Amino acid sequence: MAVSQSLPNLVRAAQDTAKSSYDRMSEILNDADGQPLTDAQSKEMTEHTVAIELAAVDIFTVFEARMQRHFKRGPLSRKVKAALLEAGEPDLADRLHQHYLAINVLKHGTGASHRELLGNKSTLFVVKHVSDEAVKEGDAVAGLVDVTPPHFFDGLAGTILDAYDFLEN
Repeated sequence: MAVSQSLPNLVRAAQDTAKSSYDRMSEILNDADGQPLTDAQSKEMTEHTVAIELAAVDIFTVFEARMQRHFKRGPLSRKVKAALLEAGEPDLADRLHQHYLAINVLKHGTGASHRELLGNKSTLFVVKHVSDEAVKEGDAVAGLVDVTPPHFFDGLAGTILDAYDFLEN
Protein backbone atom coordinates (compact mmCIF):
# COMPACT_ATOMS: atom_id res chain seq x y z
CA MET A 1 0.00 0.00 0.00
CA ALA A 2 1.42 3.38 -1.00
CA VAL A 3 2.02 6.07 1.60
CA SER A 4 0.02 9.19 0.85
CA GLN A 5 1.84 12.49 0.58
CA SER A 6 1.47 15.17 3.21
CA LEU A 7 -0.78 18.11 2.46
CA PRO A 8 2.17 20.55 2.33
CA ASN A 9 3.87 18.32 -0.27
CA LEU A 10 0.67 18.15 -2.32
CA VAL A 11 0.31 21.93 -2.15
CA ARG A 12 3.90 22.38 -3.36
CA ALA A 13 3.27 19.94 -6.21
CA ALA A 14 0.14 21.86 -7.19
CA GLN A 15 2.14 25.10 -7.09
CA ASP A 16 4.73 23.55 -9.39
CA THR A 17 1.99 22.51 -11.81
CA ALA A 18 0.48 25.99 -11.77
CA LYS A 19 3.92 27.58 -12.18
CA SER A 20 4.49 25.56 -15.35
CA SER A 21 1.30 26.98 -16.78
CA TYR A 22 2.15 30.52 -15.65
CA ASP A 23 5.62 30.22 -17.19
CA ARG A 24 4.23 29.01 -20.51
CA MET A 25 1.61 31.77 -20.54
CA SER A 26 4.35 34.32 -19.95
CA GLU A 27 6.35 32.86 -22.86
CA ILE A 28 3.32 33.10 -25.13
CA LEU A 29 2.77 36.74 -24.21
CA ASN A 30 6.46 37.52 -24.68
CA ASP A 31 6.44 35.81 -28.09
CA ALA A 32 3.40 37.87 -29.11
CA ASP A 33 5.44 41.00 -28.33
CA GLY A 34 2.38 43.18 -27.79
CA GLN A 35 0.62 41.96 -30.94
CA PRO A 36 -2.75 40.21 -30.88
CA LEU A 37 -2.46 36.52 -30.09
CA THR A 38 -2.84 34.03 -32.90
CA ASP A 39 -5.67 31.50 -32.67
CA ALA A 40 -3.17 28.84 -31.60
CA GLN A 41 -1.72 31.10 -28.90
CA SER A 42 -5.20 32.01 -27.64
CA LYS A 43 -6.13 28.34 -27.50
CA GLU A 44 -2.97 27.50 -25.56
CA MET A 45 -3.56 30.41 -23.13
CA THR A 46 -7.07 29.08 -22.50
CA GLU A 47 -5.74 25.55 -21.94
CA HIS A 48 -3.25 26.80 -19.35
CA THR A 49 -5.88 28.96 -17.65
CA VAL A 50 -8.18 25.95 -17.35
CA ALA A 51 -5.27 23.86 -16.02
CA ILE A 52 -4.70 26.45 -13.27
CA GLU A 53 -8.41 26.51 -12.45
CA LEU A 54 -8.47 22.72 -12.18
CA ALA A 55 -5.33 22.63 -10.03
CA ALA A 56 -6.87 25.24 -7.69
CA VAL A 57 -10.11 23.29 -7.34
CA ASP A 58 -8.22 20.03 -6.84
CA ILE A 59 -5.88 21.29 -4.12
CA PHE A 60 -8.66 23.03 -2.20
CA THR A 61 -10.74 19.83 -2.38
CA VAL A 62 -7.79 17.83 -1.03
CA PHE A 63 -7.36 20.39 1.77
CA GLU A 64 -11.04 20.04 2.73
CA ALA A 65 -10.91 16.25 2.62
CA ARG A 66 -7.73 16.02 4.69
CA MET A 67 -8.82 18.57 7.30
CA GLN A 68 -12.40 17.34 7.76
CA ARG A 69 -11.15 15.01 10.50
CA HIS A 70 -10.77 18.03 12.79
CA PHE A 71 -14.56 18.48 12.86
CA LYS A 72 -17.45 16.09 13.36
CA ARG A 73 -19.35 17.02 10.21
CA GLY A 74 -20.71 19.91 8.28
CA PRO A 75 -19.15 22.45 5.96
CA LEU A 76 -15.43 22.50 6.72
CA SER A 77 -14.74 26.04 5.54
CA ARG A 78 -17.37 27.53 7.85
CA LYS A 79 -16.10 25.54 10.81
CA VAL A 80 -12.47 26.48 10.15
CA LYS A 81 -13.47 30.13 9.73
CA ALA A 82 -15.29 30.07 13.08
CA ALA A 83 -12.32 28.41 14.79
CA LEU A 84 -9.92 30.96 13.30
CA LEU A 85 -12.08 33.89 14.41
CA GLU A 86 -12.36 32.40 17.90
CA ALA A 87 -8.55 32.05 18.01
CA GLY A 88 -8.03 35.68 17.01
CA GLU A 89 -6.99 35.00 13.40
CA PRO A 90 -9.43 37.20 11.43
CA ASP A 91 -7.06 37.78 8.48
CA LEU A 92 -6.58 34.07 7.87
CA ALA A 93 -10.30 33.46 8.41
CA ASP A 94 -11.11 36.05 5.74
CA ARG A 95 -8.49 34.76 3.27
CA LEU A 96 -9.74 31.19 3.68
CA HIS A 97 -13.36 32.25 3.22
CA GLN A 98 -12.53 34.31 0.11
CA HIS A 99 -10.64 31.40 -1.45
CA TYR A 100 -13.46 29.01 -0.53
CA LEU A 101 -15.89 31.29 -2.39
CA ALA A 102 -13.55 31.58 -5.39
CA ILE A 103 -13.19 27.80 -5.60
CA ASN A 104 -16.97 27.42 -5.41
CA VAL A 105 -17.31 29.85 -8.32
CA LEU A 106 -14.70 27.91 -10.31
CA LYS A 107 -16.60 24.68 -9.60
CA HIS A 108 -20.20 25.84 -9.90
CA GLY A 109 -20.24 29.14 -11.79
CA THR A 110 -22.72 31.84 -10.93
CA GLY A 111 -24.73 31.60 -7.74
CA ALA A 112 -24.49 32.60 -4.10
CA SER A 113 -20.68 32.41 -3.89
CA HIS A 114 -20.30 34.54 -7.02
CA ARG A 115 -22.74 37.16 -5.69
CA GLU A 116 -20.95 37.23 -2.33
CA LEU A 117 -17.56 37.72 -3.98
CA LEU A 118 -18.92 40.52 -6.16
CA GLY A 119 -20.46 42.17 -3.10
CA ASN A 120 -17.46 42.05 -0.79
CA LYS A 121 -14.91 43.68 -3.11
CA SER A 122 -12.07 41.32 -2.20
CA THR A 123 -8.64 42.46 -3.29
CA LEU A 124 -7.27 38.90 -3.34
CA PHE A 125 -8.39 38.28 -6.90
CA VAL A 126 -10.53 39.67 -9.70
CA VAL A 127 -14.11 38.46 -9.96
CA LYS A 128 -15.94 39.15 -13.20
CA HIS A 129 -19.54 40.22 -13.65
CA VAL A 130 -21.80 38.47 -16.12
CA SER A 131 -25.04 39.81 -17.50
CA ASP A 132 -28.23 38.22 -16.25
CA GLU A 133 -29.19 37.44 -19.84
CA ALA A 134 -25.88 35.68 -20.50
CA VAL A 135 -26.27 32.87 -17.97
CA LYS A 136 -28.74 31.29 -15.63
CA GLU A 137 -27.74 30.90 -11.99
CA GLY A 138 -25.46 27.92 -11.52
CA ASP A 139 -24.18 27.92 -15.08
CA ALA A 140 -20.45 27.37 -15.22
CA VAL A 141 -18.81 30.30 -16.94
CA ALA A 142 -15.11 30.14 -17.67
CA GLY A 143 -13.11 32.99 -16.23
CA LEU A 144 -15.50 34.26 -13.54
CA VAL A 145 -12.48 34.31 -11.23
CA ASP A 146 -9.29 35.49 -12.89
CA VAL A 147 -6.66 32.88 -12.05
CA THR A 148 -4.08 34.20 -14.51
CA PRO A 149 -2.08 36.44 -12.13
CA PRO A 150 0.54 34.23 -10.41
CA HIS A 151 -0.42 35.70 -7.03
CA PHE A 152 -3.78 33.91 -7.32
CA PHE A 153 -2.33 30.43 -6.91
CA ASP A 154 0.41 31.50 -4.53
CA GLY A 155 -2.23 33.18 -2.34
CA LEU A 156 -4.39 30.08 -2.40
CA ALA A 157 -1.45 27.83 -1.54
CA GLY A 158 -0.30 30.12 1.27
CA THR A 159 -3.80 30.27 2.72
CA ILE A 160 -4.18 26.49 2.62
CA LEU A 161 -0.80 26.00 4.29
CA ASP A 162 -1.56 28.61 6.98
CA ALA A 163 -4.93 26.99 7.71
CA TYR A 164 -3.28 23.56 7.74
CA ASP A 165 -0.69 24.78 10.28
CA PHE A 166 -3.45 26.25 12.41
CA LEU A 167 -5.50 23.05 12.40
CA GLU A 168 -2.56 20.72 12.92
CA ASN A 169 -1.13 22.74 15.80
